[in-house]
Amino acid sequence: MTAASEMKPLLNEPADRKFAVLLLAHGTPETVEEIPEYLKNVVSGRAIPQQVVEEIQSRYAQIGKSPLTEWTSKQAALLQQKVGLPVYVGMRNWKPYIAEAVRRMRADGITDAVAICLAPQNSRTSVGLYRRAAYAEAGTALRFHFIDAWADHPRLADAFAERLRPIWLEACRVIGAKVPVLFTAHSVPCRTIQVASAQTQQTQTQATEVPRAGRTVVPRDPTSSSVATRPTAPERSYALPAGASAAPDPYAIEAKQTAALVAQRLATDGLTAQDWYFAFQSQGMSGGPWIGPTVEETLQCLQQEGHRSVVVQPIGFLCDHVEILYDIDIAFQRLAHRLGLWMVRPESLNGSPLLIAALADLVSRGMLQLSVARPEDSPALLASTRK
Repeated sequence: MTAASEMKPLLNEPADRKFAVLLLAHGTPETVEEIPEYLKNVVSGRAIPQQVVEEIQSRYAQIGKSPLTEWTSKQAALLQQKVGLPVYVGMRNWKPYIAEAVRRMRADGITDAVAICLAPQNSRTSVGLYRRAAYAEAGTALRFHFIDAWADHPRLADAFAERLRPIWLEACRVIGAKVPVLFTAHSVPCRTIQVASAQTQQTQTQATEVPRAGRTVVPRDPTSSSVATRPTAPERSYALPAGASAAPDPYAIEAKQTAALVAQRLATDGLTAQDWYFAFQSQGMSGGPWIGPTVEETLQCLQQEGHRSVVVQPIGFLCDHVEILYDIDIAFQRLAHRLGLWMVRPESLNGSPLLIAALADLVSRGMLQLSVARPEDSPALLASTRK
């Protein structure tokens, strides 16, 4: 049964209810000239050193433009075709802003919507900003079912594995030996996953351990790196949302969980726990320490272990954007070349049918929850769920 067929009964609800989907993403400027304004949004208006602005502009110029908005819109169109419901797109840091999308939904008469954060791994402090932006504009007229974590969704792992398998097998054939796989996800500031100094060591340890399988490089300080190559944006402005749990943030664990699930799907092709690694990429240019180990450290260690090649697959991103097209394809590629490593990357998920199937399944689950919501339930405070 397809997701669309599962939701047909919902489309027969009373005329005073109208369902939709809201996809939430980080956002990206369309032109180099828009970058200063965009960066102000990222850091909530704080001052940004001019050299940082110029560095970001240089990186965007080198890739032409970030296709994040374009790909997110295409994913929304594909999802709309699959589920038979209107799908809206809202960005936290650029146009179309989340508030604009929610206002359009209200103007279109939408009463109930499934909101999906297009960052599958849940970082409560950052995802909380998406949630607050949506709820603030929803008022009492629009009820959301917010899906904030789906790192272990089987179709998501299938989608990444489908992209990885042919590239890894071909790399192994060319080299004549098993090629290590390096999974990556975006780093976050340590303070966003640590809530008390007494928990610091525990959280740092969690951030450098892969659950059950895989390998990480443990640097001297697991929260920072001495490697000079740094990524694409200044530190984002994070604040613990009102009412958020004080428990350690699950982001680092969930990111490695996705990697482990993808690796498991290549086990029949010969990929073992000793053949893959995990690292965090794109640490910020300013602020305190960010979680590691870094990609730069891991590439250096792979070279020191005698490897001649590596397949890098980011599993925290669902489409091409600057952290892939510059950080991986240019900056990490340059480092790999200096280290004598042949580095290849699978195609990003972008319009992957398996990704769209995962999103459709999330919509189906969320719509079922919305369909049983009582009229007296607060529209903007309907409980969110995980996958």
